[in-house]
Amino acid sequence: RNHFTESEPSALGGSEAILRVDPHVGQQMVADVEQWRTSRDRAAAEAAIDELRRVASGTENIMAATIECARAGVTTGEWAHALRGVFGEYQGPTGVAQAAAVGTAALGVLANFHQGLADGPPKVLIAKPGLDGHSNGAEQIALAARDSGMEVVYQGIRRTPDQIAATARDEDVDLIGLSVLSGSHVELVPAVLAALAAVGVHAPVIVGGIIPGEDHEALRSAGVARIYTPSDYEIGAMMSDLSELALAARD
Repeated sequence: RNHFTESEPSALGGSEAILRVDPHVGQQMVADVEQWRTSRDRAAAEAAIDELRRVASGTENIMAATIECARAGVTTGEWAHALRGVFGEYQGPTGVAQAAAVGTAALGVLANFHQGLADGPPKVLIAKPGLDGHSNGAEQIALAARDSGMEVVYQGIRRTPDQIAATARDEDVDLIGLSVLSGSHVELVPAVLAALAAVGVHAPVIVGGIIPGEDHEALRSAGVARIYTPSDYEIGAMMSDLSELALAARD
């Protein structure tokens, strides 16, 4: 619990309060990569990637094959994708399953309530879209949801919108919580909503993180059910809110 509910105003104000990157910057970077790919020797690049896969599948040192990829114009993303195809993708342990209980009375009351539901407790997906690696907030919410008797699905950081949508569909969740602390909520949240709609998932979506007030209306208009910021520190009230949203979606 946060015992200090007041603070000094931020020294950063107005346009400096949060970094906003022009979406055209990302679009230009994608265009630059595509331009690079079309200008290189395609056959040489494909051959270098094939050799990288072959070497990675055995016991040889991959440095020579990696250097050949660079000479052939293979991008870092293509190099990494080839290695993931051989070794798989590492996902660090989240620590959620083994973490100690948060231990507030309000969560205990909710847990007892959820235990008595005929259709079982709400099932929630907590997801971190994009490249944001700050997982503390998401994991605290996941722990609180677990301790309030909800069934929680949490797969760690850096998930794509399509991955989040596929998990929501496959796990048949009642509620989806997105955590965004990177300032990219205006781009990422609609992308996740579109991916969810594309796979037929209509569960309510909530968003938490560093979300400036001027962006709230745009997110709500896009379909976000609730928005939480660091000022929403009453964890019991938040879990009660999530429970109501999830159970209402079942009706």
